Amino acid sequence: MFAWYRDTDTPQKRAFWAAFGGWTLEAADAQMFGLVLPTLLATWHLSTGAAGTLASVTLVFTAIGGWLAGWASDRYGRVRVLQWTIVVYSVATVLIGFTADYSQLMVLRSIQGFGFGGEWAAGAVLVGEYMGTRNRGRALGAVQSGWALGWGLALATYTVLFSLFPEEWAWRSMFWLGALPAVLVIAIRRKVTDPPLYRQRAAKAENRVSLLRIFRPDLLRVTLLGALLGLGSHGGYYALTTFLPTYLRTTHGLSVLKTSGYLSVFIAAAFLGYLTSGTLADRIGRRRNIMFFAVMCLVSVVTYLFLPISDTQMFFLGIPLGFFSAGIPAGLGSLFAELYPTAIRGTGQGFCYNFGRIVAAAFPAFVGFLSDRLGMGTSIGLFAGSAYGIAVLAVALLPETAHKELDAPADPVDGAPVPPVASAR
Repeated sequence: MFAWYRDTDTPQKRAFWAAFGGWTLEAADAQMFGLVLPTLLATWHLSTGAAGTLASVTLVFTAIGGWLAGWASDRYGRVRVLQWTIVVYSVATVLIGFTADYSQLMVLRSIQGFGFGGEWAAGAVLVGEYMGTRNRGRALGAVQSGWALGWGLALATYTVLFSLFPEEWAWRSMFWLGALPAVLVIAIRRKVTDPPLYRQRAAKAENRVSLLRIFRPDLLRVTLLGALLGLGSHGGYYALTTFLPTYLRTTHGLSVLKTSGYLSVFIAAAFLGYLTSGTLADRIGRRRNIMFFAVMCLVSVVTYLFLPISDTQMFFLGIPLGFFSAGIPAGLGSLFAELYPTAIRGTGQGFCYNFGRIVAAAFPAFVGFLSDRLGMGTSIGLFAGSAYGIAVLAVALLPETAHKELDAPADPVDGAPVPPVASAR
């Protein structure tokens, strides 16, 4: 599963660790909200609908940030934009710890979301261009696994702080620790460079690419289907994970310690799911891999949320739920990277991965509002299941891109021929 890493050279390793570190620390900052949500509901007397709206607004700005950062990475460079986005979400996370009311939290979560979306767009295209066709899926799956590690880091921090301090100070302290990702920027600035593929193109042409280039007739179908796949992937994932800690604590009455234990199983399984998906994407193809995980997500969601199961059974069923829910996003990076030429790869990849979040952003809000009528488990299951069904449909209509070289056969800006560029190993 990690044999591919031995085949990489030093610049490739540095690019991988920059993206992996940024994604891991982003996950830690992002997952703090879901963990402290039960405390905020009680302390600030928020409704589940208000909490869902807060999560949804964050996702909207995440989508906007991802698209704009992807475009900026085409124009200003992958590494430079990666640094900018990490600084944005780090500063916003720290400031959240000082908020005094719902409106302040809304503003800062929006800024935080803008940085979140941008980090993935820049980091994924950086790794995708450095890695060759044989290992691109594995490398990007490994980068994506950083989300599980970051979530685990947030969960461990949550368990320690909420065990040692009053809840009012514990949740604020979690966000103050969000300053740590900014340290990564120093290492990236000193050690990581843009991929040769991007630098060759930048030396030949102006990097003035329109945000709307991905909607021209030759790319419109791919862009719309890619966005639909992003919607299915993110809609299911966020409908499930935003309220999962709250579901365990309120519906099943689990303590903080038991909730942490149940989530630990989910997170550990997700880590393996990310890595497995990356490996399968290289072996059986991008489309088959995503379709397999999407179908199994449907089965897992129905079993976990709709069947009458005991707490013990739910504990163990967290394994397939976490494993399969991780597989879809882990397969998106390599697929989206191979759908677009170098000049607009960041724009296209950033849009497809993140724009689905704008529509998917409504899912946590709907779950929050409907949970009072249908119950939280039923609400989560309905929206997560529908989203994974959309993912199956979208990926079935996209072309297979496995083993495709990233060489941009024609300049999409002025139509001038561009000599093929050999991809990195």
